[in-house]
Amino acid sequence: MAAAMPDAPAPSVSSSVPVPVAVPPHFQSFLAFDFGLKRTGVASGNRLLGAATPQATIKAEGDARFAQVEARIKEWQPDALVVGVPYHPDGAPHENTRRAQKFARQLRGRFNLQVFEVDERYSTTEALASGARDADAASACIILEQFLRSLP
Repeated sequence: MAAAMPDAPAPSVSSSVPVPVAVPPHFQSFLAFDFGLKRTGVASGNRLLGAATPQATIKAEGDARFAQVEARIKEWQPDALVVGVPYHPDGAPHENTRRAQKFARQLRGRFNLQVFEVDERYSTTEALASGARDADAASACIILEQFLRSLP
């Protein structure tokens, strides 16, 4: 459950060793996304507090989704973005893995911000188990807090 370096090859699925994250120390604020086909959870957070705050879930697809992402980026002005990437329990990728990675690439291209990918296995399960009213936003918080904990 480690953050992967941006633009680096994905870690081997047989590896359980966390991949180190090269995050510049001047990167202090982040927006995280729990990508879904119909809903995308959003959380904001910063390195200083090491905590994330849920934001309203984006309930849109395609270009409408990116318009809402753009509005969040303008509002929060993050130093970088974090995207949760799901895997099977054994670490193998699946269709949603590829979709989330594509979303991360699109964010990089559209907004010219560094994007970090985080293995988000079980984040939605954890969010639901905690009784979250908005599981997507809660999952984005879990993803971002996991990322923030991985920083030196």
